[in-house]
Amino acid sequence: MEEKEEVRKGMQAEPVLPESGAPQEVPAEKAAPRLVIVTGMSGGGKTQASRYLEDLGYFCVDNLPPVFIPKFVELCAHAGGHVSKVVLVVDTRSREFFDTFVQVLEDMDKSDASYEMLFMDASDAAIIRRYKESRRRHPMAPASRISEGIAKERERLAPVRAKATYIIDTSELKKVQLRDKIHRLFGAGEGEQMNINVLSFGFKFGMPLDADMVLDVRFLPNPFYIESMRHKSGAVPEVADYIAKFSVTQEFLKKLDDLLDFLVPQYVKEGKSQFVIAVGCTGGMHRSVFVAKHIFDRLSSRGYPVKLEHRDLMKNDVWEHVREEC
Repeated sequence: MEEKEEVRKGMQAEPVLPESGAPQEVPAEKAAPRLVIVTGMSGGGKTQASRYLEDLGYFCVDNLPPVFIPKFVELCAHAGGHVSKVVLVVDTRSREFFDTFVQVLEDMDKSDASYEMLFMDASDAAIIRRYKESRRRHPMAPASRISEGIAKERERLAPVRAKATYIIDTSELKKVQLRDKIHRLFGAGEGEQMNINVLSFGFKFGMPLDADMVLDVRFLPNPFYIESMRHKSGAVPEVADYIAKFSVTQEFLKKLDDLLDFLVPQYVKEGKSQFVIAVGCTGGMHRSVFVAKHIFDRLSSRGYPVKLEHRDLMKNDVWEHVREEC
């Protein structure tokens, strides 16, 4: 009981682990899905919380009528392990369906169904400010003042709030702070890391539209003009050694390494979930492939989840290429 009070007041409590310090493993075929029910005040941050949970790999269903929760959980349990983490967002938009919410929760408690409930809350002033900024009507008072809708909703949600496993007050929280709280409560390690995609491309085929950073390496020495290397990619050792032997390449890679060592941790800290680094040369066959491979190796060695793609390599006349382990 004391643990739940700590969670409800501070929202910082962590799941209790066995004495070994590690969660007890359950065989995959017998493990029930981890069910998180997200509810709370309109304007309290449920949508943002569900987005962060989705980034952690949870299957999210928004505005599910409470009466359907037990059946949905049953379907997930028979999904053959394909659905292991589920988020159900339930709020007063369900109208008359919401009246059954407390009864559904009590029935689940009686049947020993495992679930966690996250209640998103905020002060009246914060909610009013958010509604004023969005110019939306409050669902509990579409024709009245926002403050009246908040009062009605607080009264209606009081028994639900009392059953919450975690309560997060977002009145003064920045998005990155909310993300950190969600990750601490519901993350499992891997999902919290930023995914990095390193992409080589050729400018003559167009720039990638989803790139966060674009490096133009057309200033580096071009193996295309060496007949013996023209049809070999930048991943072939002979070509890579040729590009790497020049002082301009060595100086560039040193400065690039320093930039990445500084920049990537900052993006992780900021809460970015994906970072796309695009490296371009004329055709996307030699220099961009070489530099993209260098970036991939650098970041991989530092433990980041990285994927490497050579978008335009095979649009060229390639006779020899060394496929990387990526």
